[in-house]
Amino acid sequence: MSSTVTPPALTRELLEWVAERPRPYPSVIDVWVSNCPRHPVWDEAQAGGLVRVVDGLVVLTPRGEAALRKGKT
Repeated sequence: MSSTVTPPALTRELLEWVAERPRPYPSVIDVWVSNCPRHPVWDEAQAGGLVRVVDGLVVLTPRGEAALRKGKT
């Protein structure tokens, strides 16, 4: 996902949630991982370089921050 593309609604929701404060990886997996192929929010955010895991916490990357700003415009 390019940082210039507005993220889908569920991805924006994940980014906003993580932007509030770093989240423990197990909490993110409990909430955001889905076996439904229609809702791969966590997988797409991670593959798109929007989030990363640092010392067990999920944080936004600069690309994720840019995508979140883009989604608010």
